[in-house]
Amino acid sequence: MNVLKSIAGSLCGLVLVGSLTLVPAAPAAAQTRMLPDFTDLVEQVGPSVVNIRTLERVTARPSSGSGNNPGDEEMQELFRRFFGIPLPNVPNTPRQQRPNRPQPEEEQPRGVGSGFVLTADGFIMTNAHVVDGADQVVVTLPDKREFKARIVGLDKRTDVAVVKIEATGLPAVRIGDVSRLKVGEWVMAIGSPFGLDNTVTAGIVSAKQRDTGDYLPFIQTDVAINPGNSGGPLINMRGEVVGINSQIYSRSGGFMGISFAIPIDEAVRVSEQLRASGRVQRGRLGVQIDQVSKEVAESLGLSRAQGALVRGVEAGSPAEKAGLEAGDIILKFDGKSIEKSADLPRLVGNTRPGTRSSLTVWRRGAQRDLTIVVGEFEPEKTAAKGAAPEKAAPTVSVSPLGLTLSDLTDAQKRELKVRGGVRIEAATEASARAGLREGDVILALANTEVASVKEFEAVLSRQDKSKPVTVLFRRGEWAQYTLIRPGK
Repeated sequence: MNVLKSIAGSLCGLVLVGSLTLVPAAPAAAQTRMLPDFTDLVEQVGPSVVNIRTLERVTARPSSGSGNNPGDEEMQELFRRFFGIPLPNVPNTPRQQRPNRPQPEEEQPRGVGSGFVLTADGFIMTNAHVVDGADQVVVTLPDKREFKARIVGLDKRTDVAVVKIEATGLPAVRIGDVSRLKVGEWVMAIGSPFGLDNTVTAGIVSAKQRDTGDYLPFIQTDVAINPGNSGGPLINMRGEVVGINSQIYSRSGGFMGISFAIPIDEAVRVSEQLRASGRVQRGRLGVQIDQVSKEVAESLGLSRAQGALVRGVEAGSPAEKAGLEAGDIILKFDGKSIEKSADLPRLVGNTRPGTRSSLTVWRRGAQRDLTIVVGEFEPEKTAAKGAAPEKAAPTVSVSPLGLTLSDLTDAQKRELKVRGGVRIEAATEASARAGLREGDVILALANTEVASVKEFEAVLSRQDKSKPVTVLFRRGEWAQYTLIRPGK
């Protein structure tokens, strides 16, 4: 028995490896040191994170006992029990006891978000969707001081806003370098989820340059972000802000393990314009673009799938004036390679309107260099409807594409300002799947201009019927590009 106790005592602090080797176990303190400690970061950055409440002016309607929501009192009790506050906009007096009379216009809570101090003299950064449409913005500092804030400017495309409070000596955040941020790196968020101030959550960077269909590439993390965290900072382990928490992926409205932050370098660029002029000037070309698939690259003779495919060119736009055509593939803008279509609007958007820039495009099997004067971004114009036939024209059914075509009349050519083309009277099967429809005017097939139905048939007869064929067509004011895949 003594021998067994002695052996057991000698095994303390050892770990069996395989069946023979004994190695010392790592002390508990050493294992703890391997985990990140966020306490210093909270003390360092916490004083710079603010709560943002927005108010809107509404005219209260007369209350009525017959139109009450039976869940109001239960919801009020829930808020009082778990949050220690009354439910916003629900007085403590039961509804049936409230006076049945019109109420004057009053400011009511609209939403809650977060933000952080950008400069010591009171400029604060947040999300555009936090303050958009608010009649009044109230900023609460960690020391519980409250200020009415002025909206300096907001940019919906990037979801960045800047507000100003009249205060000095505020603790401004330090801005980090997003290019140094690595996937797998620990990051921390501070904000007001569900209105709960000074809440700290942490996780890792899951991905960078994540495209979600928005104007900016996002930083994806698994940091717990919920409603109210919007506009708060994403912080690296050096105590620097690397992003603004902006979006979550959720099927329930709550956190599901995927959240997105606006890269801080992009946000700062926007904030500088907002502070200077209250709005963002963004460059534009006036083109509709799409991703270049492998099939499209092969059909156009491009060695690999890259660039931005021009599906349409807006009439009178900088793109049209520069000679861009639907079906072109933009490979470079100002010497910078376009690897995927999302790269183009970001590069163009960051270019000052009026700048002369260079474009390298792929057209009909060869590269071409164009010069374009970048325009200023504005809301899209609604395209006019396709031209209707002046009088009945001969039609012909084209198989296997599923098209019924007619020659353009002289009046239609003048209206559309085209030299030739064929009008689609009906589109079915493969053509319908490609997005073509009645009223569209086909200008080119397989990168060859067609002025009549006869020319269209001649070009089609030379194509491999088993392979996709490119079509350039006009719809309203836009010339667009599509790919018809026969038999699919």
